Amino acid sequence: MSTVATPGPTTPGPAAPGRPAAGPRKSKAGWNLLGLLVFLVAGFPVYWMVNTAFKPAKDAIDPDPSLLPTGITLSNFRRALDIADFWGPVGRSLIVSLSVVAIGMVIGLLAALAISRFAFRGRKVVIVGILAVQMVPLVAMIIPVFLLLNDLDQYDKLSGLIITYLTFILPFTVWTLRGFIVNIPKELEEAAMVDGCSRTGAFVRVVFPLLAPGMVATSVYAFIQAWNEYLYALMLLSQEHQTATVWLANFSTKHGTEYAPMMAGATMMAVPIVVLFLLVQRKMAAGLTAGAVKG
Repeated sequence: MSTVATPGPTTPGPAAPGRPAAGPRKSKAGWNLLGLLVFLVAGFPVYWMVNTAFKPAKDAIDPDPSLLPTGITLSNFRRALDIADFWGPVGRSLIVSLSVVAIGMVIGLLAALAISRFAFRGRKVVIVGILAVQMVPLVAMIIPVFLLLNDLDQYDKLSGLIITYLTFILPFTVWTLRGFIVNIPKELEEAAMVDGCSRTGAFVRVVFPLLAPGMVATSVYAFIQAWNEYLYALMLLSQEHQTATVWLANFSTKHGTEYAPMMAGATMMAVPIVVLFLLVQRKMAAGLTAGAVKG
């Protein structure tokens, strides 16, 4: 009598070659969806600002606004330029921001190099102090800064505002550049010094080119911080010397706020940041990915 063998439980074999597994594909689609959601949430305020800037003024205060523009006009930009001097505040903001970036990068680079490459007494205290300074709310320092600048005869001067901005931009600059420098092996400098370079020459010829992406990323951050700062510019400068962010307050009057011209002014203020980012986006992306802190 012959017996018929019953098939036992089978295990799934490997996926056919050339056919990607469903799991990784779903995971990738999920991450893409999450990234798209984050982009929409972060980009919607910018879209609404530009959308309102080109709307007719009456549509900007419509209680039932349209998500898509129903009409396009440039009158808001003309109104923004006419309501108060525009180029003066923008020029002063550029002077302050570029000065902060230039001075901050020189001082920050030297400080970061000293902290990351040299061992000295109190080094850890300096590092902890840099982190502690960043934890202090900026609003808590307004009165001491005002009194100090008044004693130094720097109140209502762009130089005083530059000094003030350096106090809260330098700690971040030093800490960030330190993270880039410690990721560059010391052996590269030592090899250059063996070949006849001085310590300064080794830094300029070897370390500095490798540090360039990190310096670009840090500079862009410092520029954005100085360009967008409002509170100290309002408190330390008179209307005659106001910067671009304070200039936007001219659209709020006793008769109400002109939202459409204000959004037009904000759009014009965002142009320098966008242009700067487009010019350095490759270096900035490389710097952000290379800036993991080690040690």
